[in-house]
Amino acid sequence: MSTTRGFLAEFREFAVKGNMIDLAVGVIIGAAFGKIIDSLVRDVVMPIISFILGGQVDFTNLFWVLKEPENYTGPRTYDAMVEAGGNLLAWGNFITILINFILLALVVFLMVKAVNRARTSFERDKAVAEPAPEVTPDDILLLREIRDLLKR
Repeated sequence: MSTTRGFLAEFREFAVKGNMIDLAVGVIIGAAFGKIIDSLVRDVVMPIISFILGGQVDFTNLFWVLKEPENYTGPRTYDAMVEAGGNLLAWGNFITILINFILLALVVFLMVKAVNRARTSFERDKAVAEPAPEVTPDDILLLREIRDLLKR
């Protein structure tokens, strides 16, 4: 019984540590941020790419059929063919995910850069706000030392 109580106390201490909570918050924020980037790519970037290329470009439906589903007569879309049992090389979906990754890396880079700039600015302002301690000249230090020796 005491072993179980010790185990539970140890687990509670582990779970409540600041690092564990920070990690959990980071994972939750990261998952939400991933959805934002996915929407940015799907709803903003891809329509711009479609406009530039002059047509409706949907990278998710770009694939190569490695093995046709038997007796398949349905639409030749990725979802329909996979559901019918086809073997597809979905290179368009890979391109979409790669664009997601590049945008995510770019946004994280810009955020880290902004945080570093803000931190540097804050440290610079703090250094200006706190005047540096005055340096006592050597001759004054020597005179104080002589005074202290004479007092003894």
